Amino acid sequence: MKRDDMLHPQVSGNKFRKLKYPLLGLQEQRRHVVSMGGIWSNHIHALAHAAHALGLPATALIRGAEGMHSAMLDDVRALGMQVRFVNREAYRQLRLDDSAWRGHLEDSGADALWLPEGGSAPLALRGVAELIAELPFVPDYLVVACGTGATLAGLLAGLEGRSKVLGIAAISGGDYLRNDISRLLSEAGYPDYQNYELLTEFHHGGYGKAPPDLLDFARQFAHETAIPLEPVYTAKMLFALRQLWHHGHLAQNARVIAIHTGGLQGARGFARM
Repeated sequence: MKRDDMLHPQVSGNKFRKLKYPLLGLQEQRRHVVSMGGIWSNHIHALAHAAHALGLPATALIRGAEGMHSAMLDDVRALGMQVRFVNREAYRQLRLDDSAWRGHLEDSGADALWLPEGGSAPLALRGVAELIAELPFVPDYLVVACGTGATLAGLLAGLEGRSKVLGIAAISGGDYLRNDISRLLSEAGYPDYQNYELLTEFHHGGYGKAPPDLLDFARQFAHETAIPLEPVYTAKMLFALRQLWHHGHLAQNARVIAIHTGGLQGARGFARM
């Protein structure tokens, strides 16, 4: 396992890598950073810590209604991030229109840097691609959880056609991620690598869903390995890897590296963890 959860105590995992280059150089400019996410968003949590460390003003557009609460929102507000709630329709529009966010800022965000959901900007792939050089060897399979597809795309960029990436979609109906992966590779200037397989049947009911068997698996895995998991991404990825191994999806002599993408703060939203 590649323990990217240990990259930084707060800006951990793939969030550290995806934020690295978009935020690089902004410290001197003091540019406002704006992004979007849910009330337990790992991306928003990591962005708030990174912006605070760099002295950058930041705003989060949160899917929900005034009065909604989470420990994640408490954290980011304490770090100075502004929180603005948007309804589901407006949030959907933010996904579809890269300029829609400006209407949610009082000053129209004229000089702000916009980061899409999950921090999945084309420039994010460059930071993720650097992970490959840190591996002790190039395995037959890299296994990673997928939310927006940017981390998987970044791994493909770093592998440059070698190996095969197994992406475990953490969301239901995740087939559309294939188009997003191709788009991100293209926008970032990389070839349309196809040495990956996107597996969409291990979402356990959808994004943020964590049935008892998944929570039990996460707890048992942590007990046996002393490696903490969260049920939104990493537990689903390793649960799937176990199933793939038992069902003969992987060759018995295959060399496999699973990527721990961090996001452990999100486990606070699940009482049974």
